[in-house]
Amino acid sequence: MGDNFGIHRGQSKKAAETAEDRTQGQILSDFMMQLEDYTPTIPDAVTSYYLNSAGFEGADPRIVRLISIAAQKFVSDVANDALQHCKTRTNSAPSSGHGSSKNQNQKSSKDRKYTLTMEDLQPALNDYGITVRKAHYFV
Repeated sequence: MGDNFGIHRGQSKKAAETAEDRTQGQILSDFMMQLEDYTPTIPDAVTSYYLNSAGFEGADPRIVRLISIAAQKFVSDVANDALQHCKTRTNSAPSSGHGSSKNQNQKSSKDRKYTLTMEDLQPALNDYGITVRKAHYFV
């Protein structure tokens, strides 16, 4: 086989057959090996601390890393949902009314910076079954 000069061709028939022959265990094993190279946003030490405080002893660092990735995904999903709530809330609120044109309003919405507030976080967490309430002394 010669050099293909960077041209990628579809899988050959033999390569397709070997991909089908892989079992679920081999796919999971490959995924667990890839976890060793990935560095999640939530450090393994933080995840280990909270797992240990909950009574879980994770001897395998790949399991701790897998839980770190799951926690990262959960936090990312909640933050994204809160952002969508914030955008919906700010777009449905009446504008300050200087007769701004639609183009100017659209441009300002793209450049706008959003702040995460409990008003946006509460419904986002509620979607995941987590109820958040203000303490009685803040009401």
